[in-house]
Parts: sequence; C-alpha cells; structure tokens
Amino acid sequence: MKPSRCLIIEDEPLAAEILEDYIRETPGLELAGYCRDALYAMEFLRLQQVDLIFLDIHLPRLKGLEFLKTLSDPPKVILTTAYHEYALESYEYNVVDYLLKPIGFARFLKAINKVRQGDGGQPVEPVRDKITERPYRFFNVNRKKVKIYLDEILYVESLKEYVRIFTEAGSCVTKFQIGEIHELLNDENFIRIHRSFLVAKDKVKAFTASEVEVGNKRLPVGRSYRGEVLRLLER
Repeated sequence: MKPSRCLIIEDEPLAAEILEDYIRETPGLELAGYCRDALYAMEFLRLQQVDLIFLDIHLPRLKGLEFLKTLSDPPKVILTTAYHEYALESYEYNVVDYLLKPIGFARFLKAINKVRQGDGGQPVEPVRDKITERPYRFFNVNRKKVKIYLDEILYVESLKEYVRIFTEAGSCVTKFQIGEIHELLNDENFIRIHRSFLVAKDKVKAFTASEVEVGNKRLPVGRSYRGEVLRLLER
C-alpha cells in the first residue's frame, strides 16, 4: 500500500516542525511538502499529488477556511489551530478532524486513524513505543542536531531569541524563545516559574513562594506565576 502524501500548510515554523516529526514517525505517511501560506499551497497542489493536508486556519494573506473554498476537489483535510471557536464552522467543509495546538502525538494519531477508517484501512500505531522509550528531542546547537533526553533537563533559561537548556550533564544554547520551547516540550512536567525560567517539576529539590531550587541553582519565581507554581508543586 502506497503511503499517504501529506502537505503541511502552516506559517509557524515550530508548529510545522512538530507536524513534520509526527508524520515521519507514523507508518503509512509521507511528507510531500511544507507551505507557509495558502497561495504557495495552491501552486503546490497544482503540481504535486497530495492525499492529506494539515491546514492552519490563521494563515497570512488567505485564511485556511477561505483557502478550502477555492479547492474544487480537495484532498482530505485536518485543520490545526490554537482557537477552538472555529470547530463547528470547520465541519461545514467536510474536514476529517480539528486539532487544537499544542498537538500531542496521541491526538495526532487519533486524527490519522479517522482518515484510515474513512478509507477502510487499519488503525495506525507509532513506529516506536512512545510510552516505554525515553522521550527526547533534537535541538540545533552550533550547526548540528543534538539529542537531549527530556528526563535529563533540569531547567531552561531565556536568552531573548535563544534559550540555554541545562541538563544533568551540562548545558547548550539553541534558537528558541522560552514560550516556544515550552510548547515544543508539550509535557506537564515542565512548568513556567518566571518569564525567564522553565523548570522540570520532578527535578525540584525545594521551593518557597519566591524561589525554586533545582540542581545546585536557586531560581526566582515571578510574581505573576507564583499562584500556579505553588499549586503545581504542592500537588
């Protein structure tokens, strides 16, 4: 059986990267391409065969739902967005599913299974067991991809357009804003304690209302984060 060719239409590089990873990890899917707006996607669809589109609703120049109206015979479509209020309207366009960001892998697979069931195919399973295998991410560090296991991260410090990731073995700097990396990690173990710091909850040795001790470092708790930090750490 030929793999389903997938097109990502997404103007946020981080969201697109997550979808690319999920597509590559899922049997029977193949990444056909990535377009940052709907006008480029129109040309791509004219030239390339595509079976499934992952379509962001809020795109520059031409919005996702408006783009769907222009397609006379569209492939199957899964919408991706950070806004839940478009869910009802989206089903008027006969989309397969509606994914809210940040998108977890399990929810992604559920959407793919809807596609497969509609085609009369078998449900898909991930290539690797994401429950038993230690989760990790590759980060761009000094022009190479560096693997970092999530359970080794102690905390993350913001450096404006970059972050420094501190692990049990050392630290590295990669180009992300701290809010972006929080979304990328997509793990309830990581909590924001300050506009400049993200910490791994299971690595916290001690805490007060004003600071958190992680490893051999004491990190400040921002005033606006204090209530949520205390709530999460006192569970």
